Amino acid sequence: MSERSVSELDAVVEETLRAAELEYEHPGQGRFVVTLPGTKKLKTVVGLTIGAHALTIEAFVCRQPDENREQLWAWLLQHNARSYGVSWSIDSVGDVYLTGRLPHAVISPEEIDRLLGSVLSHADDHFNTLLEIGFGTSIRREWDWRVKRGESLRNLEAFAAFADPARRPRDPQG
Repeated sequence: MSERSVSELDAVVEETLRAAELEYEHPGQGRFVVTLPGTKKLKTVVGLTIGAHALTIEAFVCRQPDENREQLWAWLLQHNARSYGVSWSIDSVGDVYLTGRLPHAVISPEEIDRLLGSVLSHADDHFNTLLEIGFGTSIRREWDWRVKRGESLRNLEAFAAFADPARRPRDPQG
């Protein structure tokens, strides 16, 4: 099996990103920074790096949770089994990423598209859930503060199901 060169793969990645009309930067050979537009997570920034043997992908999803760390880590691990090409991971401080690695032999426009689609799907589809688990108390506190001051709730509307007191589950104790 012949090894594909970094410059050959660089051209494949660049042409794929250009054809998909994605916003990207190309800071050096074998390195790309792609911005994927979303709806819940407005944008996901993805790093693509062509190494000696593989294409590495890394996308920051959210910072370390304020609360319920173990519950969030368990959720991430349970969802890894349903991921294509990427896995949920955390860094040394607990920030949440999607990461993956593809061998040179399988890098093609179709595979890059599938991989970026997987990143976008996981980051965007699950973003509100991650925030509810890891930042729910802060979001509810912010909601209450804005209501009290008559401030706009526009950028919190996605969290109304758990942040709006009228929709919150009632505490049976009181």
